[in-house]
Amino acid sequence: MRLDITGRHVEITPGLQRLIEKRLAKVERMLNDRVISATVVLTQEKYRRITELVIHAKADHILSGIAEANTWPLSMRKAAAKIESQAQKLKSRWTDERHREKTGKRAAAAPGPENLPARKIVRARRYPVKPMSVEDAALRLDSGHDTFVVYRNADTDAVSILYRRKDGHLGLIEPD
Repeated sequence: MRLDITGRHVEITPGLQRLIEKRLAKVERMLNDRVISATVVLTQEKYRRITELVIHAKADHILSGIAEANTWPLSMRKAAAKIESQAQKLKSRWTDERHREKTGKRAAAAPGPENLPARKIVRARRYPVKPMSVEDAALRLDSGHDTFVVYRNADTDAVSILYRRKDGHLGLIEPD
């Protein structure tokens, strides 16, 4: 994890740096080392100590916490607590997604005969195949609410299918 520490009207001492690293180590452990970088801005205004923590995690997740207190440890603890709650929520979202993928999507989407649902053939109705021309089949398709017409072509004596396409035009299936 890359760590950037900025002090505004504050000198960053080794003690402050250890305190920051200690607070961020807990968040890093919580997110299973998915933290890319952390930016810490420490600001001192008279008696106020302001800590701004911004953590960039994988998949462009940004966690941020700003806290204000009289001492640096208290200010950092408050900001880290805000980050920890966001990290816990993010981690639960990641684990829920992983759990859902294992049980739902991947198991259902995996090709294979054992994962395919049993097919059931439902016979809707008997369909009379009448001899007619392509123009007669088109008129029958336009007059009814059917999406296709199966007919015997009067010219070639072959069974053909005329269907309505999604673009509104008619499609013709003829055997070779």
